[in-house]
Amino acid sequence: MLDWKRSTLGADARLQPWLRDAGSLTRRIMLRSERFAVEITHEGKTPVAQDESRVLGLAQGRLVWSRDVFLHADDRPVVFAHSACRLESLDGAWQSLRGLGTRPLGAVLFSHPEVMRLPLHYNALGKGHPLYRLAARALDDAPARMWARRSLFYLHNEPLLVTEVFLPDILKLRIEE
Repeated sequence: MLDWKRSTLGADARLQPWLRDAGSLTRRIMLRSERFAVEITHEGKTPVAQDESRVLGLAQGRLVWSRDVFLHADDRPVVFAHSACRLESLDGAWQSLRGLGTRPLGAVLFSHPEVMRLPLHYNALGKGHPLYRLAARALDDAPARMWARRSLFYLHNEPLLVTEVFLPDILKLRIEE
């Protein structure tokens, strides 16, 4: 996945469990907070990002359906999540994504028995990365880089790319369930 790697080498040790857990991030956050909420910042058609085009098998500049949200725990943004799929997938395999509203995407992905997830890939995003800039909007003082993970989910051979950028307040959540 271009600059994305299979390793979390260099990430803060406290962040490692969050990065490497292949289960539902939504569920993990919910278990460690009193209040959970999804704040939608974008949902609709957008040009495919450069580092997503190859992963989704699309030519540069093609339109995709994307959804950007902040996941809040106890009234603090802890994750910026970005998902993208081919437009034609909204009429097929991923049609359930159209009416999500403020429901978390993880509720769909981890409850559907036919959804398959490929291995996680990681990247320390710097200020030049578009997803870093989108995530940093929720922060008063953004760090020089933020760790993110992404993976492809497949339903009936249709890909959905999900990227999760971990904001500093994720480390304020309880460690144990």
